[in-house]
Order: sequence, then C-alpha cells, then structure tokens
Amino acid sequence: MKIAILGAGSFGTALSFVVAKNAKEVLLWSHSEDIVADIETNHVNSVYIPGIVLPSNLRASHNLEEVLSRADTVLSVIPTQVTREVWTTARKFLPPEARIVVASKGIECETNELLSDVMLEVLGNQWRDRVFFLSGPSFAREIAEKRPTAITVAGYDIDGVTKMQSVFVSDFMRTYGATDVIGVQLGGALKNVIAIAVGICDGLGMGNNSRAALITRGLAEMARLGKVMGADPLTFMGLAGLGDLVLTCTGELSRNRSVGIKIGQGLHIDEILGNMRMVAEGVTTTRSAWELAKAKNVAMPITEGVYQVLYEKRKPFEFISKLMTRQMKFENE
Repeated sequence: MKIAILGAGSFGTALSFVVAKNAKEVLLWSHSEDIVADIETNHVNSVYIPGIVLPSNLRASHNLEEVLSRADTVLSVIPTQVTREVWTTARKFLPPEARIVVASKGIECETNELLSDVMLEVLGNQWRDRVFFLSGPSFAREIAEKRPTAITVAGYDIDGVTKMQSVFVSDFMRTYGATDVIGVQLGGALKNVIAIAVGICDGLGMGNNSRAALITRGLAEMARLGKVMGADPLTFMGLAGLGDLVLTCTGELSRNRSVGIKIGQGLHIDEILGNMRMVAEGVTTTRSAWELAKAKNVAMPITEGVYQVLYEKRKPFEFISKLMTRQMKFENE
C-alpha cells in the first residue's frame, strides 16, 4: 500500500507514525520547502514535532503530483480554510481508485460548509463513497510518542469504513467506525469553540466548577446544532464528540484552549494569533458556528459569547457574566 499525506503540520506528521506500519511507502506533502528539506535530510519535522525520528518508510515532497501518483489512500490534513484551494489542484493528480481520509477539523468560513460538502464540490459526487472523515481525541504529540489513542473514522460506505479502519490500526491506535459523517465532523469542529470558552474561564481563574459547566453545556450546544443539521445526537456522546471535547478543553497541548487562556489573561486575539505557528481552527470555526446557529435558529449561548469576545470586542468577564444571568431553563431545553 502507498499512502499519501497532504499536510506536514503536527497532526499530518503524527498520523504517519500510524499508517507507516500498514504501508510500503508513505509520502508526506508540505507547502514548505524548508520542512521538506528537514524531513529528507534529517528525518525529523523540527518545526511541528521536534525531537522524534520519523518512520523509516516516510519521504517528503513539495510536489503534489509526485506525492499523489499511485496512492491507494490519501490523508488530507490541511487547514480547513485552504482545503478547497489545495484540492482544486490536487484532484488533477488523484488516482481514480484512491480513497481519501479527511482529518482536518473545522467549517469553511466563506460558505459555512462542512468539509464533506467542500470535498464533493471539488471532486464530484462520484467520490461520495470513497471519502472518509477521521476525528476523535488525539493530540499529535502523543500519537507520535505512540501513546494509546482511540479515534473514529466515518463514511457513507460501510465496507469502505471497515477498510479505512484497517489502515489506521496499530498497537497504540484503536479505530472505531461510524456512518454519521455530519456528526463526526461537527464534533471535531465545534469542540474547538467550546475549548476557547473554557480557556477564557481558565485565564480568568474561575476554577474547575466553571470548566465542568462549560464542557457540559457546550456539549448540549453541539448536539442541538448537530440534530438540526442531520446528525445523530448520540454521536456527540462518542469519541468525536465528548471524547474530543474533554481532551481539547482540559489538555495542556490544546491550541484552542491556549488561545482562550491568553484572551482571559488580557491579550488581544490578533496578538495571540500573530505569535502562533500552528493553526487554532476554533477561531474561524466560531464565526461559522455562530452564523449557522442564527440561520437555523438554534440556541448556542456559549458559542455566541465566544463570537462576541473574538469579533465584537466583548470583555471576557462580561461574556461569563452574561452566561450566568441568562433566563432560567430546564436542562433538556
């Protein structure tokens, strides 16, 4: 098996440790010639996962055609907001029988579309049963260190999902299958918004009670929007929902929680993002989630509050105060 990975950031590089065990050759594409040179010369990705030697059957390239040629499986681990752009070029080199696994977590901000819609618009509906979506609680660094991890891969075709499970199986990775493509994607995207909210609370020093409340009520928001968009609400109780939400809201490696912490400590979002090399998908996802909630008339007060802090200059403490003084409701409303 030949596996291509598009995106040499932390997660794309980390997934190479999983799939390399099940492939003859793994080719990793990066838009950065410096990263390619580092991998080819030193066999490490010093920018995103420093200090860990990459699999012996991994090579890197700046050439999309070279990476995609003869690939059986393609992992798309590109930042959400450039996925359409990259795949508009990449589709020209895609083998007709290849399968694609999208591991990016976000919502396209210009269209508010999930990546399942974006990919089929770029590739055509004939690819519907050969595109899959990977999500779940999985910090890149811990995958690269081969720490036990469980993820979910979802697709429209059950037989295809089973085949993709075998691609991602290893002694440190357990992969569950699912058919709720919408729910798995929304879980991976929306948990980043809630993680920013939790980070704001942590930055303000509000304690563990506040964190637990935001995680729980954030999960309710995710499930409400998911149900309206056609997802199974039970999906949000699984790895791609609750699992990823808890990890991202509590883990020290969480980029989105880190953004929230710095906001709570008084830094401006532009200053925070200007000092980050890695992408915090939750910042752009917040706008899309807020717009989707308005368009579909779904109550998402935590998401609305994060939007106001990021885009309308609401002070972090005011965001929390507004949540606490909302009209009383029953918990299942």
